[in-house]
Amino acid sequence: MKYADLYTHSALKLGGVEGNLDEAKYLVLGVPLDITSTYRPGSRFGPNAIREASLNLESYSLRSGLDVEDLGICDIGDLNVLGDLEGTLQRLRRVIGEALDSKKIPIALGGEHTLTYGCVKAFSEVAVLSFDAHMDLRDEYLGVKLSHATFMRRLQESLGADRIVEVGVRALCREELELAEKANLKYIKSADVIRRGSQWTVKEVKDALSSFERVYLTIDMDVLDPSYAPAVGNPVPEGLSPTILLDIIQPLCDRGIAGLDLVEVAPHYDSGVTAVQAAHIIFNVLAFLQCPASS
Repeated sequence: MKYADLYTHSALKLGGVEGNLDEAKYLVLGVPLDITSTYRPGSRFGPNAIREASLNLESYSLRSGLDVEDLGICDIGDLNVLGDLEGTLQRLRRVIGEALDSKKIPIALGGEHTLTYGCVKAFSEVAVLSFDAHMDLRDEYLGVKLSHATFMRRLQESLGADRIVEVGVRALCREELELAEKANLKYIKSADVIRRGSQWTVKEVKDALSSFERVYLTIDMDVLDPSYAPAVGNPVPEGLSPTILLDIIQPLCDRGIAGLDLVEVAPHYDSGVTAVQAAHIIFNVLAFLQCPASS
């Protein structure tokens, strides 16, 4: 794969799986991007922290009855990140685009959430399902138009608000709320998820995405409550539990998930529990893609 050879370097393997690239169904790519992080930087160390945690987890998913080692994974290593954000996102778009051309499902490990912009831009047509405490809909943040706090605004402008669903929201500014209401962008507050339950949430998401065949899934680890995932860039109280998150995601994996990322693990802010949560989530989501549950 031309761009993968040019723009990546070797790293630990997710789950220790030495997959064959030609035969793989899922292509794993670390993206140690940490250029626009503001409150707690360090997400550039996230990809390998997740991989290291994955080496110490059992690979069998009781939720799906599948072993991740049997799913056809190939971890091609980490993207060579530049000091320039736009150049890095361009490299990312090209590597993800190659994976799509080869009929593989790309799995990106972050890294700051801005990387989602580069991944989504590799798709010709896709809706975005985001699990995140934040809306990331600011027009600019600290004078910057493209960052971890604005990338969803840029995607909304190019894709349209009807192609975006945000779940677990609990941290936003007035500007973001006004835009979401005006554009009729679907968002679900974490309090509503907790009070109304996972089945209600799944139905809300499926109804919102019913017109779209392909969906890109992005999981910001700060969607979880900090008691479960303290080592994230911007932790926010009153978040979801890992159980609730997986209960929602599993039945949604029948929606034609075409690619996904998991971002914002900043491992130096805890003793490893957040990376373990992230690896566990990735293992289960990979299995869900093979064997989604009915809602």
